[in-house]
Amino acid sequence: MMCRLLFNLIEIIDVLTNLYIAAITAEAMTGALSAGRRGMDPVGVIFVACVTAIGGGSVRDMLLGTYPLTWIAHPSYIVMIICAALFTIIIKNMMPKMMRFFIVLDAVGLITFSILGAQKTLDVGHGYVIAAIMAVITGVFGGVLRDILCQNVPLVFRKELYASVSLVAVVLYFLLQILGLSQPTVIVITLVIGFMLRMLAVRFNMELPKFIYQGAASH
Repeated sequence: MMCRLLFNLIEIIDVLTNLYIAAITAEAMTGALSAGRRGMDPVGVIFVACVTAIGGGSVRDMLLGTYPLTWIAHPSYIVMIICAALFTIIIKNMMPKMMRFFIVLDAVGLITFSILGAQKTLDVGHGYVIAAIMAVITGVFGGVLRDILCQNVPLVFRKELYASVSLVAVVLYFLLQILGLSQPTVIVITLVIGFMLRMLAVRFNMELPKFIYQGAASH
């Protein structure tokens, strides 16, 4: 029984790893597109792609003081990101037809990043509050950095529910762990529900209330 549970856990971890690789590839391509909209050269495109794909995890690791950073420990990730960025340049005319696919992959990536960020934080000894913060940072901060580099207001602050989906998913992840469910079950349920929440937010354009102030600036 124990061996079977261990085998199932290893399988889930492998699935998460594959989802992570798919997610950083998709994020790299969205970063490359954002750089292209700003007319950047290939170096700029690659840089923005890298920041988009691994920026959130890098910020998390630096805040936690966990070294080496994930992409330094696994340099193959950088190679994949660079290839994805260059591939985006080559197939740029096909990208509009693939946007729905990227929305789906981005949703999977958001929840995957959030789970991995939360668990890594718990593994180094922090509590649930810090783990939740790090989960959201892992999930959304790459996109925030991408938009800042491209001189845009970060999408996460003005579009459909995104960071809040990450937070809800990771709170669910913690609750399921506290209830004593097996780790594979916790991961699968969190992935499915988190993905569904993000898709609903996109489908129905669900947003948080916006703060709008049009008065004079104070001096």
